Amino acid sequence: MHLNLKAKQENTYDAIVVGSGISGGWAAKELTEKGLKTLMLERGRQVRHIIDYPTATSNPWEMPYHNRLPQEELEKDYYVQNRTGYAMRQTTKHWWVKDSEHPYTEIQRFDWMRGYHVGGRSLMWGRQSYRMSPMDFEANAKEGIAVPWPVTYDEIAPWYSYVERFAGINGKKDGLPQLPDGEFLPAMEMNCVEKEVKKRIEENFPERMMTIGRSANLTRAHNGRASCQYRNMCIQGCPFGAYFSTQSSTLPAAVATGNLTLRPDSIVTEVLFDPETRKATGVRILDAETMEYREFYAKVVFLCASAIASTYILMNSTEHFADGMGNASGELGRNIMDHHLNLGAYGEYPGFEDMYYYGRRPNGIYIPRFRNLTENNMDFIRGYGYQGGASRTGWKKSIAEVSIGAKLKEDVNEPGPWMFGMMGFGEWLPYHENKMYLTTEKLDKYGLPTIVFDAGPGENEMKMREDIKIAGAEMLEAAGLKNVGTYDDGIALGKGIHEMGTARMGADPKTSVVNKWNQVHEVENVFVTDGAFMTSGGCQNPSLSYMAFTARAADYAVSELKKGNL
Repeated sequence: MHLNLKAKQENTYDAIVVGSGISGGWAAKELTEKGLKTLMLERGRQVRHIIDYPTATSNPWEMPYHNRLPQEELEKDYYVQNRTGYAMRQTTKHWWVKDSEHPYTEIQRFDWMRGYHVGGRSLMWGRQSYRMSPMDFEANAKEGIAVPWPVTYDEIAPWYSYVERFAGINGKKDGLPQLPDGEFLPAMEMNCVEKEVKKRIEENFPERMMTIGRSANLTRAHNGRASCQYRNMCIQGCPFGAYFSTQSSTLPAAVATGNLTLRPDSIVTEVLFDPETRKATGVRILDAETMEYREFYAKVVFLCASAIASTYILMNSTEHFADGMGNASGELGRNIMDHHLNLGAYGEYPGFEDMYYYGRRPNGIYIPRFRNLTENNMDFIRGYGYQGGASRTGWKKSIAEVSIGAKLKEDVNEPGPWMFGMMGFGEWLPYHENKMYLTTEKLDKYGLPTIVFDAGPGENEMKMREDIKIAGAEMLEAAGLKNVGTYDDGIALGKGIHEMGTARMGADPKTSVVNKWNQVHEVENVFVTDGAFMTSGGCQNPSLSYMAFTARAADYAVSELKKGNL
């Protein structure tokens, strides 16, 4: 008994953070800086900053097979990760899971892009960083969609500022109500064609504005990190620490406190619960190396494993909850959202053949939402923005979410004509019928249950996609581009890598999973601060919102702990 008590004491912390990506890194930083002894659990391998970026300085032409993977390897191990065109290169394959080892089931197509390692997708993200606006937080309530957000923009705005100042976001203040300004480092510069296209679009469509993207790349040294070198090799790992990631930013801050314990190769399978106190006591993990189960204990648990993985853990916590922890509302695993993309318009810009640009800017242009701003005047609700840019090779290099699929020859050819392209990022509504659930009929390599996805687009998404193409083409034609065309590579959830909504936030425990402070309604010392809590998605890239809500939730958790409420 004495030995058991000693072992439990050694495995006890003030806080446990599950996941080490964007949300998990912020939770660890905030909790440790506020004095809590914190255990960060990551299901994947250790990745140390700089040391473990094996291809950080590798050029595509230096890699085997022209930086591609043999077809047999793609078909055997990366049949999902590869089908989007994002991931599978010799320079990047080490970041992505093998689908053969981590299978799931799709009733409707779902592109689940995953990276299991310390830092998670903070090492691979597109770095576009936008605030949600007051109209985004109000939309559900005004339109009677899903449930209302239990918070306002004004409540979250100070936390947006807080995380922007630490992370380092470059951008331009544009004064748009639908895209609130933030705390910015100097903006990156548009090239000559982008400036001209901006001018012509705004002359022809005064209600539409084109600006430079707001991205988490440093345009000057910041918080001990070097400025961006314009290599546009961010996904290979940045030895300069010039973009925000767990490794470059939040993890060093947490480690500096002396309060962090990081444990990789630790697959959290469930949250432990005491039915007498009605509180979580910790988590159970499966050690990925020894295949042994262990338990760790804490006063608060932060689930930051990703919208899908955190919900998986809650669903698998069935010892005291028949339908999963936090699922009294029946909404756990439902309302899956993403941003639909991979469609838009492109064209050739005549002229400026004697002009080029400096380096490879890891950022593109942004056209903020202009549809349905003051009233719904389209045959769909909500809206979309565009990302893209101009270059003398493949214009998609300006969009981080798709640029890593650029053909090798585009990097080495002589400059061709100027091309300009734009891709729409549209809001996906939260539908109750879009769901995930667990099955034991298919197990992963560890013998654990796997996920079934049953989610797809609605009529609103399909109507919005048509308008994205039409509006994109009309802007480019008005701007004087030639050979303007549109494209649509198909719609599927997961493709935007912005999964959201599976443990949505709401004021009513009967219709939501977490409250306004990201606490699980039924288990108040469990916080969910990744994309799972999102009540609606807006059309903006969501990672900045995860950062802000995570920092806010950590501040609240520590305050409640000090009051004795947790």
